Amino acid sequence: MKGIILAGGLGTRLHPLTRITNKHLLPIYSKPMIYYPLEKLVQAGIKDILIVTGGNFAGDFLMLLGNGKEFGLKEISYAYQEGQGGIAEALGLAEHFADNDSVVVILGDNIIEDDLSSSVKKFERQPGGARIFLKEVQYPQRFGVPVFKKKKIVRIEEKPAKPKSPYAVTGIYMYDSRVFDIIKTLKPSRRGELEITDVNNTYIRQGKMHYDILKGFWSDAGTFESLFKANDLIRKKLIKGKKLFLKGKE
Repeated sequence: MKGIILAGGLGTRLHPLTRITNKHLLPIYSKPMIYYPLEKLVQAGIKDILIVTGGNFAGDFLMLLGNGKEFGLKEISYAYQEGQGGIAEALGLAEHFADNDSVVVILGDNIIEDDLSSSVKKFERQPGGARIFLKEVQYPQRFGVPVFKKKKIVRIEEKPAKPKSPYAVTGIYMYDSRVFDIIKTLKPSRRGELEITDVNNTYIRQGKMHYDILKGFWSDAGTFESLFKANDLIRKKLIKGKKLFLKGKE
């Protein structure tokens, strides 16, 4: 099992902050944003990790993280995404790194409380396919929303005006090695991007999608409001004395 953090894009919703740095290097309370998904992968026992980034500040990740020694890693691999071709396109850049192994994928702006270790073990036991993570939210129409039938996901609708469930599909995904073949079959959406929702719906049509529901907090930290929320959630947890992450002075 290998880990992939997708930390590309221009972060235009966070201008002017992201005119001088990559969104994923902005602070979430006491640490850069990128630390949180990285630490979650390490916490789940994943040591082989790739960071896909892009834009004008890609080199800053290397200066900050180096080879990953601070996180107990022997090395961190890096890949560069030109332009903004979407989440699925960015994931496709990791095919050589994955080397026919299964992968855990986290979007670099996703801040979560849950330990992913048990889900990683469940995924390793399941016969291939995919596993995604859901979270009940107040405004699911902002996200990809799962549609259920007898507790099984039958499709995911992207930002529906009338959501058919109160859940959002979070930016954490587990895929078998076939995900790269699926990505090669995708066509760009109206946004001109390869959509991760299309990847997930392919697994759903094949009857190979499983899911877990996050119990703790989750924030995507991609807007000013969610960035503030993520900072506040981490601050409150640390004040209560609950150490959620592996590294950094709490």
